[in-house]
Amino acid sequence: MVGAMSEADLVRQLKRAEERVERASRALAPKHKGGEWEEFEAAHDDLLRLERALASHRGESFAEPLDFPVRWDIGAPLPHLVQSDNATYLAFYLGPQAGASQDGSVGYGEPQVVDSRADDALAIVRFDGCVSTQMGDPNDEVFQGHPLYGRGLQGYRPMVVRNSAWINQLQAINSVHSMYDPSRWTDLNHYFFGFHDSTFECVARSFEVEIMNTSMSDALRKMCERLVE
Repeated sequence: MVGAMSEADLVRQLKRAEERVERASRALAPKHKGGEWEEFEAAHDDLLRLERALASHRGESFAEPLDFPVRWDIGAPLPHLVQSDNATYLAFYLGPQAGASQDGSVGYGEPQVVDSRADDALAIVRFDGCVSTQMGDPNDEVFQGHPLYGRGLQGYRPMVVRNSAWINQLQAINSVHSMYDPSRWTDLNHYFFGFHDSTFECVARSFEVEIMNTSMSDALRKMCERLVE
C-alpha cells in the first residue's frame, strides 16, 4: 500500500514510474501492435498517483482530480471570469459530455453527446465563499513550469489542491486582523482549472455548475445581472 511506504520507497517507486512512462511514450511513435495507448495511460495514472503520495507524505501541496460534472472544450473553451466582492462566476464552452436537463440542472447519469459549437453549450460555475482568484498564465504549452507540476497536476481538467500553500499564505496575511478566526479557513478549497490558453485558480468554499445553451455574450449578461441582484 502506498500509505505504508517510506519516503525512500516512494522515491524509488516514482523513479520506476517515470521510466515506465518514458518507455510507454516511445512505444507510441512506431507502428502500433495494439495496447500501446492503454499502457501509456496506465503508466501515466500510476505516475500521478505516486507524485501525489510523495507530496502528501512530505506535507507539500499537490493536485488531484476534482469531482466535477462537465468537461470543457479542450481546443477553445474561451473562459470568462466575472466577479465582485461578493460573487464569483466562471463561464466556458463545453466539449462532449454529460448534458443538461430541460430545467438546466446538471446530469450526472450516462453521458450525452453535446455538440458545444452547434448548440453554444457552456457552463457557468458559481464559486461560493470565494476569497481570492487568479487567471492568466500559464497556458497549456508551459504547464510544466507550474509549481504543482510533478505533484499530480493535470491540464484540461478541474483539480483541487491539497495542502495548499496559497491558502496558507492567505491565512497568514489575514491572521494579523484583530477579528481573525482560524476556523473560517478550515472549509476552504484551492481549485485549479487548466485551460488551453490560460489557467484559472481560486480559493473558495464550494461551487455549483449550471449548463446553459446560449451565447457567451448572453451568459455574461446574466452573470453581471446576478452580481447586482
